[in-house]
Order: sequence, then structure tokens, then C-alpha cells
Amino acid sequence: MIEFRAVSHAFDGVPVLSELSLSIDDGEFVVLAGANGSGKTTLLRHCNGLVTPEEGTVLVDGTPVEADLIGARSSVGMVFQHPRDQFVAATIGEDVAFGPENLGLDRAEIDRRVEGSLEAVNLAGRGDDRIDHLSGGEQARVAIAGALAMDPSHLVLDEPFTGLDEPARRSVLSRLESLAADGTGVVLATHDLRDVLGLADRVIAMADGRVVLDEPPAQALEGLADLAVRVPDREGATRTE
Repeated sequence: MIEFRAVSHAFDGVPVLSELSLSIDDGEFVVLAGANGSGKTTLLRHCNGLVTPEEGTVLVDGTPVEADLIGARSSVGMVFQHPRDQFVAATIGEDVAFGPENLGLDRAEIDRRVEGSLEAVNLAGRGDDRIDHLSGGEQARVAIAGALAMDPSHLVLDEPFTGLDEPARRSVLSRLESLAADGTGVVLATHDLRDVLGLADRVIAMADGRVVLDEPPAQALEGLADLAVRVPDREGATRTE
């Protein structure tokens, strides 16, 4: 479980999160909706210690993040909005292995995790491919594989469809659906809810650093009005509020 208890944070004196409290259960698929600037990215970066609360506490599996950074980063895999920002190696295999190597695992376990993670994102056998030769959708899948190699209980993704064409978007959605079906908790931050509501157990919407909606998908649509997110209409098309 990921818990936020009265978390507040500001950048250069400007509040970004304001006394925010929230719990996300293991195995849940949560869509975190909101316009750019609503606080989604800052919220997610608290999950594994990339940002520290100025007030309040964030806990992963009952332990404050700052008390066990390695544990938090193992339990919560993070995928950034621009995958290239998190790559640390030239090839797919080397990059996916980086996290497990830093956990001090033995070579056999590292290789097992790399192989399993690449298989999970449909990149099996491509460990020697150079990342800079991949398409945007393939890079997004490598970033997911790198997070999965940490064997997390939650996978947290920040606007993962940015810059992807439709085939790439569909590919990433397919991978997330499979992972969720296998029991991995997913928290997906987006301002575009096309195609993701059908995967979600819960929709949480943010505005001005606060949670303004927390509902099952069917009940969430009406409450998303005026939040500058793109939502499906009742006929299955999309509209921007």
C-alpha cells in the first residue's frame, strides 16, 4: 500500500501539494487525472523519495519512504513522462539490469529479472539492441521493463503516452493491462483518459495540489467537468472539458 498523510510541498514558495491524504491499495489500477500543473508529477515523485514532503508523511507498505529508500524504490517502480530521461545505458539489457545490479543481487537473479521484464513488455531477445535506435513506443516499454526489474508491487507512470503515436499507445496500454491482470498495482497519471478508464478500478482527480475527486470510473466522468482533462463521451468518442 502507498499512503499519503497530510502531505504538503512547495517549489520556490509556490504550493504544489496541500495537506493531501490518500491511500492506494496493492493490486489497484488507479488513473490519476488532472491538468498539467495540478500536482500529479510531484505526488508521484514522493512515492519513492525523488521528492520529500515538507509536511506530512508518505509510507510504502507501512514504512516512511525516507526511512527505507531502497525498499520504497524496490516496491514502487517509476516510469517518467519522457523515458529517455531515465535511461542510464546504451543497450536495452544493460539499462534494465541497472536497478537490480544496484540492489546487489547475484548475476543469475539479475539475468532472470531482465529476461522476465523484457518478456513482459514483448521485447524478449532484444537485450543487445541500442536504445537510441528504438521508436518512442519501444523506449516506453524499455522504461517499463526497467521498473519491473525491481520486482515492484506498484508501477507508477507519469503521462506515459506523451509523444506516442496510436500504435505505440496501444502497445503500452496492452502491456499495462497484462501487468494489472497479473496483480501489479498501477498508478497512471494523465490528462487524457482515452482508453484507460476501461482498465481502471478507481479514478482520482487533482486540482491545485488537492484531491478533488475519488470515484469508480463509471461515477467519475461527470465529476471531471472543468478539470481540463480529455474524457470519453457516452458514445465512446472523446471530448476535452
